[in-house]
Amino acid sequence: MTGARTNTLANLRGSIERIEAHAGATAPARVALGHADADATLQGGLAQAAVHEVFAAGRQSAAATGFIAGLAGRVAARRPLVWVRQDFTEIESGALSMAGLAELGLDPRRVVTVRAADVDAALRTAADALACDALGAVVLEVWGEARQFDLVASRKLTLAAQASGVTGLLLRVAAEPAPSAAETRWIVRAAHSPPAAASRPAASGNAWGAPVFDAQLVRNRHGPVGRWIMEWKCDECLFEKPATYPQPVAAAPAHRPHHASARAPERRAG
Repeated sequence: MTGARTNTLANLRGSIERIEAHAGATAPARVALGHADADATLQGGLAQAAVHEVFAAGRQSAAATGFIAGLAGRVAARRPLVWVRQDFTEIESGALSMAGLAELGLDPRRVVTVRAADVDAALRTAADALACDALGAVVLEVWGEARQFDLVASRKLTLAAQASGVTGLLLRVAAEPAPSAAETRWIVRAAHSPPAAASRPAASGNAWGAPVFDAQLVRNRHGPVGRWIMEWKCDECLFEKPATYPQPVAAAPAHRPHHASARAPERRAG
């Protein structure tokens, strides 16, 4: 049994070395996110046929889920999307809302959700899905510090993505980044989202703003890293720099200048 495992690991390492040896020969296809600064850092956009990690800052699972849904919408385009979730994730975060995905601009008819009993089953399912070249993207959502999701598992998913051309997106909640073969790694938290500009008097002050994310790129295998405030445009299905807050902001009281300086960056980011 030990010999078989050693041979498997040797074969896997050999495959990785061959792929990495030819990595510079052809540039990977990329999909622009829409955010000019982020796309420039990513040398044109998010690499396809690769694996990308998104970690929720703290337990901001909603923000990380919305961000990865946006990435999936960009890379999958009009092709089917498979979303694999660990059962425990559903207990902690609740079920995915198809109406919510539709509001983000994703077509629920093209989204296939799979519930896996545990991390091992989730990894196997994601690997099988990544091998299907009819898909546009595969999202794997794993909760917590899963010991099964190690460097070897990450490389297997990467090899599957490179072989099929399908992009893998890994959503990690309540977990800390660890060594992996991911092309990029993001840490995402919610950012200030001002109310939408009211097009009708009745909606004034009550219209929800667009989703806005504080997205920090902490790993980029082929370039620098960075951090941006990114607004998701649901109608256009792309990220952009958020517009300046359109409504006047009340001045801070004169006797509390420290609060004014503390909130100034937030107003500029909005």
